[in-house]
Amino acid sequence: MIRIRGRTGIREPIEDTLRKLRLTRINHMVVVPESKEFKGMLNLAKDYITWGEISKETLALALRERALLRGRKKIKEDEMKESLGYGSFEEVADYLISGKTLTSLKNIVPVLRLNPPKGGLESIRKSYKSGGTSGYRGDAINVLIKKMLKEGVDLNGKN
Repeated sequence: MIRIRGRTGIREPIEDTLRKLRLTRINHMVVVPESKEFKGMLNLAKDYITWGEISKETLALALRERALLRGRKKIKEDEMKESLGYGSFEEVADYLISGKTLTSLKNIVPVLRLNPPKGGLESIRKSYKSGGTSGYRGDAINVLIKKMLKEGVDLNGKN
């Protein structure tokens, strides 16, 4: 799931739910298993996040591009075995898709920080079914994540 709206004007129960999900900032992404508890949290915060079923390939790509070790260190493919206990990003993606979370891995930061999506978001106040961005989007979450992995316009004017 990805947070798409900011912190201004948010009600306390929704803010508390987003904090528990570790979605404290816009464009942060977390991977959670499908369970009854998480579905209740998703429904409460549905106006501030978007979610769906991520594919193994997209998750491996997101981990390769954006996953960090504690201390904000980039994960190198050749050092993965000693730092995470897995040989490749595909193995970590398999582990996460099987129903685990990033918090169960010992040295990895549990939040992936993404760029704003290339081409922008649709209306953040409308649900995905109504032509907007928020809420459940199924497999279309993979397209959004890939758009958010590419770097867009730099605020300093370099790109």
